[in-house]
Amino acid sequence: MASKSGAWGIDIGQAGLKAIRLVIDEGTEHVHATAFDYIAHPKILSQPDAIPEELISQALDKFLKQNDLGNDLVAISVPGQSALARFIQLPPVESSKVSEIVKYEARQQIPFALEDVVWDYQTLGKGTEESGFLLEAEVGLFAMKRDQVMNQLKPFTNAEVEVELIQIAPLALYNFLSFDQLGIRLGDETVAMDSYTILLDMGADNTTLLVSNGQKIWIRNVPIGGNHFTRALTKEMKLTFAKAEHLKCNATKSPDPRAVFQALRPVFNDYVSEIQRSIGYFSSVNREAKISKVVGLGNGFKLAGLQKFLQQNLQYEVERVESFSAISPDGFKDAALFEENILSFPVCYGAALQALAQTRIRTSLLPREITTARTIARKKPWAVAAAAAMLAALATSAFGYAHVYNAVSEKQFGDAEKKIDELNTEQVNLKSAYAKETGNCREIKNQGATLVGAVERRTAWLELYKAVAECLPRDKVDPQDIRLQNRILISSLIPRRHPDVAAWFNGLSARAKELMTEQERKAPPAGEAYIVSLQGDHYHDETLGKGIYGGGDPYKNRLVQGEGYVCEQFLKRLQEWSVAAHDNSGEVKVGGIGISHATIVDCSMPIPEPMNPLGQDLFPPRMAGGGPGGAGGPGRGQMRWTMARDKRRDKGRESDNRSQALDALDLESGGSTALNARPKQEMVNRTHFVVEFVWMPEKPRPKPASPTGSQPGAAVTSAAVTPASGRTPGAAPAATPPKR
Repeated sequence: MASKSGAWGIDIGQAGLKAIRLVIDEGTEHVHATAFDYIAHPKILSQPDAIPEELISQALDKFLKQNDLGNDLVAISVPGQSALARFIQLPPVESSKVSEIVKYEARQQIPFALEDVVWDYQTLGKGTEESGFLLEAEVGLFAMKRDQVMNQLKPFTNAEVEVELIQIAPLALYNFLSFDQLGIRLGDETVAMDSYTILLDMGADNTTLLVSNGQKIWIRNVPIGGNHFTRALTKEMKLTFAKAEHLKCNATKSPDPRAVFQALRPVFNDYVSEIQRSIGYFSSVNREAKISKVVGLGNGFKLAGLQKFLQQNLQYEVERVESFSAISPDGFKDAALFEENILSFPVCYGAALQALAQTRIRTSLLPREITTARTIARKKPWAVAAAAAMLAALATSAFGYAHVYNAVSEKQFGDAEKKIDELNTEQVNLKSAYAKETGNCREIKNQGATLVGAVERRTAWLELYKAVAECLPRDKVDPQDIRLQNRILISSLIPRRHPDVAAWFNGLSARAKELMTEQERKAPPAGEAYIVSLQGDHYHDETLGKGIYGGGDPYKNRLVQGEGYVCEQFLKRLQEWSVAAHDNSGEVKVGGIGISHATIVDCSMPIPEPMNPLGQDLFPPRMAGGGPGGAGGPGRGQMRWTMARDKRRDKGRESDNRSQALDALDLESGGSTALNARPKQEMVNRTHFVVEFVWMPEKPRPKPASPTGSQPGAAVTSAAVTPASGRTPGAAPAATPPKR
């Protein structure tokens, strides 16, 4: 491969800018170095008073003034500690699916979204391909955050320098090691040395540790660099950073070299410990690996005594690069400056080699959008020429077709054109007729949906009645005394649709809100729904035989007792089942049909009434063929008594309720001569109450068939079974209310 153009490798470190230019000889195809540059920063970039952006910009401007880049390629390196490098062993996989596997691994290994990073990969190792499958392949995955990449590119963009390649420093060192130290060339990808070489590139703040045998790569960043030795001198010998840096570089010429080395000894020990720990870990992972030597790079490795100290403690041969075997600096203008700083050039040397396509590493962290834009720009002249040629051909073709068109006879094609017009007209008419019929069909479907919609919604009302019935109390065996019966009579169930039930909730009294559950008080209802109002009565008297419990005002206690029974035996059932749904037996639970925020909005004072105002018991013995409740429902006599009672109640509402109670008590005690002539009537207390709740009907859904004997028609006039018992209205009464 011969080429006249060259490639510049540029490495901007903490101490300065290093650059080297390589070209390929046309005849021998050997690589030669034709120029280099080393520009030291006035201050180390990591010093507190340094401004890295300004120092880097100044160094780059100076470099561009001293060197003419021309048409040369430019490759730059970025610090290894700011990038991610992972080496993954792939399972046997089809060669065509390697990119998919690597992309999946990238999502697992890279701790950022792939859109926020620039990443690339390359297959390494001794991978072989058999029957379309890649075996024993190792993949190198390299990534860097996009904003950091753009920061590295910014000085070159400002200087209008087009960067062709961005490579992390460890891979640039691998290019240097394989090409210059191990002598591996293109076509020798399968060549692997028997032993491994360790590269130690000591920078200002970090040391890059690279272990490789020409095929496998192992990288680690050691967080100790030349600045750590300088800071040790500033601390132990009370020097400024600049004086300590000068003393470190000239330790052997100082008045007391022993004191200098004593101050540096802790850093020496830490550095060796980190190197030993890294080598130990590599050896544990690669048990068959044999390390032959350690090669030191970087100007920090010029520290006096460091090479000998490492050799004594690591028990390996430690070498320091004195020259490059693949290139000669004889053609340089200032060969002495190059040899003095040769330890700092391997990174830019490796980057330039890759730009010339002389290494097996092909990855680059240059953003793809930049690469695509440059490719388009380079091909734009050819694209313009191709477009012009196509335009000329199109014009020629159009001229030819126009000439043929003018030669066409109208008589020859007149009939055919007339038939085409007729066909188009017929097509338009058919489309219009189709659109009309489609509209008619849609209208008929809408009418049908309106007609059957009521059928789909009617089951919601039945579920509401059934749910209310199932929450009513009932005894297994009714006591003879109605005051001890667990029974509530519902006289009316009236649902009213409200556009916003929040207004209903806000209008409730404090007592009504207090009877709701805590969760429903904190979450008021909202939106359009039904407010269902239940009016009912009960004759239950828990004070029978016990006196008015609690003492005090009997009138007040009777009111509390009447409301409390409704709360315990009816209201709490609604509230406790407000999150339930259909159970396995097919029973409807309250929560399954949208009931919530149940409360008592009104509860009257218990009103004394005669036990048998019609000359019979309030609840007469059940009659054969009685009401729809069957054995457990109200008889027709009870229904007649209920109607008579309601008439008396409506008529008597004009008088004071308490006066009625006193008259009834006087009737029982014989306080009047005329009344004493009547037979004594035992009195019972009737409590009238109003319960309201929110109902948001759900869409009807299929339910299992009701058990045999279920009679939902008796639900609103008779006590209902609890859902826990699994009984429907009309079956045997439940023994106990649901467990709470």
